[in-house]
Amino acid sequence: MADACCATDTPTPAASAAEPAAPPAALWQVRELQAAAASGVLLLTSLFLPGPGDTTAELAALLVGAATFVPGTLRGLLKGRLGVGMLMTIAAVGAVALGEYGEAATLAFLFSSAEGLEGYAVARTQHGLRALLDLVPPTATVRRGDTETEVAAADLRVGDILLVRPGERIATDGVVTSGRSALDTSVVTGESVPTEVGPGAEVFAGCVNGAGALQITVTATARDNSLARLVHIVHEAQERKGASQRLAQKFAQPLVPGVLVLAALIAALGSLFGDPGVWIERSLVVLVAAAPCAFALSVPVAVVAAIGAASKAGVLVKGGAAVEALGKVKIVALDKTGTLTRNEPTVIDVVPVAGTDRARVLSVAAALEARSEHPLAAAILAAVDPRALTPGDDVEAVPGNGLTGTVDGGKARLGKPGFIAPGPLADDVLRLQDAGATVALVEHDHALLGAIAVRDEIRPEAAEAVKALHGQGIKVVMLTGDNARTAAAIAAAAGIDDARAELLPQDKARIVTELQARGPVAMVGDGINDAPALATADAGIAMGAMGSDVAIEAADIALMGEDLRRLPDAIAHTRAARRIFTQNLLMSGGILVALVPLAATGVLGLATVVASHELAEVLVIGNGIRAGRRKRLPAHPALRAAHRPVPHVRIPARPTADTVAAAPAAKVLLPLTTASPTAAAPKTGGGCCDGCGS
Repeated sequence: MADACCATDTPTPAASAAEPAAPPAALWQVRELQAAAASGVLLLTSLFLPGPGDTTAELAALLVGAATFVPGTLRGLLKGRLGVGMLMTIAAVGAVALGEYGEAATLAFLFSSAEGLEGYAVARTQHGLRALLDLVPPTATVRRGDTETEVAAADLRVGDILLVRPGERIATDGVVTSGRSALDTSVVTGESVPTEVGPGAEVFAGCVNGAGALQITVTATARDNSLARLVHIVHEAQERKGASQRLAQKFAQPLVPGVLVLAALIAALGSLFGDPGVWIERSLVVLVAAAPCAFALSVPVAVVAAIGAASKAGVLVKGGAAVEALGKVKIVALDKTGTLTRNEPTVIDVVPVAGTDRARVLSVAAALEARSEHPLAAAILAAVDPRALTPGDDVEAVPGNGLTGTVDGGKARLGKPGFIAPGPLADDVLRLQDAGATVALVEHDHALLGAIAVRDEIRPEAAEAVKALHGQGIKVVMLTGDNARTAAAIAAAAGIDDARAELLPQDKARIVTELQARGPVAMVGDGINDAPALATADAGIAMGAMGSDVAIEAADIALMGEDLRRLPDAIAHTRAARRIFTQNLLMSGGILVALVPLAATGVLGLATVVASHELAEVLVIGNGIRAGRRKRLPAHPALRAAHRPVPHVRIPARPTADTVAAAPAAKVLLPLTTASPTAAAPKTGGGCCDGCGS
């Protein structure tokens, strides 16, 4: 480990991901610690042996302890690497040459002990992530033809029909073809709320099935499923170094040859003006005192621990650079659709004209929308009983306006205000639009039936998440391609006082750049439409990215689940990690600066320096492991209520000018562009009758 900390060769991500998920050995089973224990026993025994027996025991203790690091040091030297082990080897050889066998044995004992503890600690932090692969069951039941067969999970093929009984784990990713159940997805999303699934629902490896039996069509092999992909990406991410980690390595790598030169100068110059034996011994002590392993490990151990803990809580952090970037964030820019809102448009109100009931309004609208795939159509169809639905005839789309057709033998229209005159519902239309809803008017036999309001509802936890961000001293800005009315309504509900509306993707990237003049910015979006802004931000965060390769690749951090409260959690977690590795850098650097002059002037001897140096290394590792604690990534209580088929939310009357002036409102800014928001790439969120946007 000591050589590794200053080396440049690291395992490839693929190799890392392919490693078996074997748990780290028990402390007493670690080879380096076994050797250290044997070395310590021999060293202690030497104190009680007379004559040449003590020297023999000291040399034996030296050989046993040195066996843990000298072979690796020599292999590294052949590859052109100068590690900390080289400094320790030279110091041990020099001590033997000077006849200080006890000092050399003490160095080997303490250094091998530190190596063993270091390796064990790092293995524990990495094992938690690799153990995710153990959540996949070793076997699975599949139906091939008319036969049910139990096969190894590794032998599953795309297209197989996977049979999952109640209480079983899902062996790989797939799509439900029959059955309904509730899945515990906490292993991959970090969310404790069971997810209802049925035919057509996408499911992921490692999730635990609830009370219902499921048939699932396999869409990914065990090697390529979501858990394997997550492990691979995080291992790859651990190779990406942040600025602090690069700083540590920038100093640590040249420090080894620098220490060799310094020790040589101390020995040479001291010998010219004093006793060569004294100064050569001091130069050997300086070699040990200046070993930079603790300094080089200050950041990596904390980063690995922080990433591993975050991944188990449903937050995928892609490397040390992402940990640093998110931990420094002062401004968070939130996309609206799919981030602040569910991206599931829902009918929130139906206003019929006098003499007409709500059911009639919905029935005619659903008949026209029966074969449409627009989000507005899905919302209206979800609000009616499918068994009573009769699709309309001769339905045609009127681009930018709505639909026409024949329902129950009469001409019918569905469309935005202007395409259909709102008549007596004009005030209701304005009231609904001010509440952020998309309004569609319904007409049958040339008579207005009523208005339907559809809105992509805000996530129930959005206001809590925004409040938590404000509590962390973070400014929150909402960016959306939707119209200003909708933006104002959603921003006000979420507690955001700065909303930017009617934005194209390039507008979002431009605004992120402008915000960066005020501090580091994190952009939270869907990872696809918001790719320019995600790439521009100091930290790009994909929301609800489980199963989406594009979202994960586009962002520095991915929130695997749908709970927005994980955003302030992730920021608090990375801030704590940054504090920890900053402490490590200051502590290890301070110890290094203090030990070298004390060793060079003879104040500290070899045994004291070795003990101090290795104790510092253990302290740095122990402190770094604290970054793996999950106390800032708690399991949140469920907020999501079950979806109701025909929701009905009474929206208050449209406010007057006096009430508007008296009430606080979100600041809504439009982009400095003449382009229409509808010119942007297709998005979900708004309805076809009031402008689309995210």
